[in-house]
Amino acid sequence: MALELTLLVVALLLIISIVAGKASFRFGLPAPLLFLAIGMLAGSDGPGGIFFDDARVAQSLGVIALVLILFSGGLATDWQAIRPVLTPGLILANLGVLISAVLVGVLAHVALGFTLLEGFLLGAIVSSTDAAAVFAVMRTRDVNLRDNLEALIELESGSNDPIAVFLTIGLTMVLADPSRALFELIPSFVLQMTLGAVAGYALGRLMALLINRAKLQLEGLYPALVVGLVLLTYGGTALIGGSGFLAIYLAGIVLGNRDFAHKRSLMRFYDGIAWLMQIAMFLVLGLLVYPSRIVPVLGTGMLLSLFLIFVARPVAVFVALALTRYDWRAKLMVSWAGLRGAAPIVLATFPLLAGLDRAEMIFNLVFFIVLTSVLAQGTTIAAVARQLGVHQAQRPAAVFRYPQEFVPQVSTQSRLIELTVAPGSLACGRAILELGLPRGALVVLITRGDEGLVPGGTTMLEPGDRVLLLVERSAIADVQSALLGERGTPA
Repeated sequence: MALELTLLVVALLLIISIVAGKASFRFGLPAPLLFLAIGMLAGSDGPGGIFFDDARVAQSLGVIALVLILFSGGLATDWQAIRPVLTPGLILANLGVLISAVLVGVLAHVALGFTLLEGFLLGAIVSSTDAAAVFAVMRTRDVNLRDNLEALIELESGSNDPIAVFLTIGLTMVLADPSRALFELIPSFVLQMTLGAVAGYALGRLMALLINRAKLQLEGLYPALVVGLVLLTYGGTALIGGSGFLAIYLAGIVLGNRDFAHKRSLMRFYDGIAWLMQIAMFLVLGLLVYPSRIVPVLGTGMLLSLFLIFVARPVAVFVALALTRYDWRAKLMVSWAGLRGAAPIVLATFPLLAGLDRAEMIFNLVFFIVLTSVLAQGTTIAAVARQLGVHQAQRPAAVFRYPQEFVPQVSTQSRLIELTVAPGSLACGRAILELGLPRGALVVLITRGDEGLVPGGTTMLEPGDRVLLLVERSAIADVQSALLGERGTPA
């Protein structure tokens, strides 16, 4: 296919997907489902007739997409919201996947003729909830849940990919090489999670430091810088034996809950990138699937899907959250919100590329399970929440944000002061972010000669600048010291 024709087809699929995404909000259908459907219609078995069967390309694109989606999800995650659910969320993310994988594996072995290891592999692939699908549904639909349930569900979906990836790759290796022992995976898992957690936290803090210290002349270079840091975090962590997915999600959370230059514009950029990656990933995975090959596994797929939704997932949630304060209604809600999405389909390409005996059957089963999960659960989350009584009628009002790129918190006890930057003062030649202003201090305006400047975090101060600040009364002295090293004149 000529490059021009390829670009035309890609453009048309992207535009159709965006239009479909807009329509999904009106008709109550999850956007990921429509993206998958468009990919299938455009594929070899559909009217589009586009031939695509390269599982390795699909896997590579899927991994890159998941990295950027997880980073964007972490970036938009409020630490104050997830902190109360951190322990139950992590238990659910890890123990929940293990329990679901075992239950699905036993069913596949007993009822479908799979070996136990093949069954566990299938269970590991489909047992993790998908961050892309969950973020898309929870953040774009009217799903307002009480008791921090949204935070718990999103934390689980963002942090259970590492164990699912580890189990999938580990079991694939054991099946491909029977001389490997299954118990050898345990120390490797502990090492991966530990390295991933440490690297994610450290590199998240390093990201904030580098963004604030970069002092790039063009604002458009900041998104490019962060893309480089994201890929460095994932690739570097994976190369030293850690979980790159865990590292990138944690790095996003750490960065998103710190102050850094051009924060709002960068968050908007990565929100757009996450949607682009979702569309690309679902489209490519839709192209990879042959609907005609799914027909023979419809009965088996329906059995597995119903078992996963109504038995394995609820059992996993109730066991993992047994010692928490959540009642049975909340646990049922968490069970129902465990959407499967593109991540399981990407994971299903690993046994496909390894050439395992049942790899193609596993791939088709996983695709069918994902379709039924997104269709059945994704379209009914809000209705189920209302039926269970865990739905909030109104989302809490959003906190007002000041129109600066660098935004400290201020209170009603603040007052305006104006300070003049004298030659030789501490502030000369330094950016606002470097001043170490206390919390509760906001630089509102800088007057330079006859010109008024709306400041950003990287705005450099010059001698003679008159700086208007909104400061809490208790912090005035600290602001004067940090900005000038001398007393200022209150306005």
